[in-house]
Amino acid sequence: MITLESIRKPVAEELRAYDAFVARQFTAEGELLSDMLRYALSSRGKGIRPLLVILSAAMNAPVEGAAAGLRTSLAAMLVEMIHVASLIHDDVIDEADTRRGKPSVNARWQSNKAVILGDYILARNMNIGLTSGQIDLVTHVCGSITALCEGELLQDECAEKHDMTRKAYTDIIYKKTACLLGISTSAGALSVRAPREKVAQMRRFGEALGMAFQIQDDILDYASTQTGKPADNDLREGKITLPLLCVLERVDAERRAELLRRLARCREDEREVEYLHATVVNQGGLDEARSVLRGYIERAAGMLSDFAPSPYRTALVDLCAYVAERDR
Repeated sequence: MITLESIRKPVAEELRAYDAFVARQFTAEGELLSDMLRYALSSRGKGIRPLLVILSAAMNAPVEGAAAGLRTSLAAMLVEMIHVASLIHDDVIDEADTRRGKPSVNARWQSNKAVILGDYILARNMNIGLTSGQIDLVTHVCGSITALCEGELLQDECAEKHDMTRKAYTDIIYKKTACLLGISTSAGALSVRAPREKVAQMRRFGEALGMAFQIQDDILDYASTQTGKPADNDLREGKITLPLLCVLERVDAERRAELLRRLARCREDEREVEYLHATVVNQGGLDEARSVLRGYIERAAGMLSDFAPSPYRTALVDLCAYVAERDR
């Protein structure tokens, strides 16, 4: 079975250099801010984004070892800290009490302090990038912040209306997840000064992988309680993700209206959550979502065939399989 540990192995040294770089950069004066910062950065999860940056850099590097340089560590930090800040803000918006099985920052220190911490991480991140003089990397990464905000607002708008189209869903998951994974892989290539066409190709690879990653998250919300969040949390928040959307697309207008009315009651009525969960499972919503996921995985893996065989390419291919198979 493919594990993240085996995927990380070819760039273990580069990941250690990255972790040391982040530890040096993200320090703060004052006991409260230091404690909050240390807590948030110790809960970064799988580290998929910096791993993508470093594997992409190593695969595209003109000489062995170039991905261990400060430019690649900076690129990895820029994308990861945008992600960390966005998760802190997401937990405030969703009033989430846990993050990856631990109390969320807002649950531990209240929402107002959590918002400030998220802002601090984002501001500190950009300041480090700008003062480094690596303006091409900062410029490359910054657009993803806009996309994240747009995706969150679009998702909230659709949840409030209890409606969703395939186009809107695709737009949301692109902006909320796939865009930053695409930026991760392209920033890695850019950090080792890969040709423009390779940077663009790595971005397309990361975006396809990111679409699959988010679809798997949406499937796991129905199928698993191992993600650190309550099962069926999306239903309780009124979100229509791909498994439910696949069912809504197949039923007639009357049945669709009934299911949407039930969705509107999910926040207050656990019986409606159970009903919709069973409907999605029994009517093939999860199976169809998995089929869409496999299409993105095949697209992502196919983009790697243009690159010379290497441990880094193998690790990225394995990462595609890991995303498709993961259960948390």
